[in-house]
Amino acid sequence: MHTVDSPFHWPVTIYYEDTDAGGVVYHSNYLKYFERARTELLRSVNISQQVLLEQKIGFVVRHMGIDFLQGAQLDDHLTVKTYIREFKKVSLSFCQEIVNPEGKTLCRATVKIACVDTDKMRPKAIPNELLLELTASDC
Repeated sequence: MHTVDSPFHWPVTIYYEDTDAGGVVYHSNYLKYFERARTELLRSVNISQQVLLEQKIGFVVRHMGIDFLQGAQLDDHLTVKTYIREFKKVSLSFCQEIVNPEGKTLCRATVKIACVDTDKMRPKAIPNELLLELTASDC
């Protein structure tokens, strides 16, 4: 299971396009790194968001809290660590952090994702098969 004790790791390299004029990662790009890591976590357990969308199932960010602790810079090689903190009927909560090779946390986020019916854009129970895939996996 992906838990606080068992994170999913996704590598990130900082490119010129990610930075501001001072060579520091622009703050909104951290959201992209966190999103990509959550998507790759799903792929790692054979969950395709494209297939889910074809079934009228989508995930939307319901809430996010972010702590920017230290700026990442051009050419940094970092890791996004993603932990599933909580499973609920229609939502998943994640803890995510971006760390440098020395293990220092540069940015930390808590993210609550809601499952929705994409036609109605209303909350929908997370399919049991999906929950089974997530809880049966080990990072």
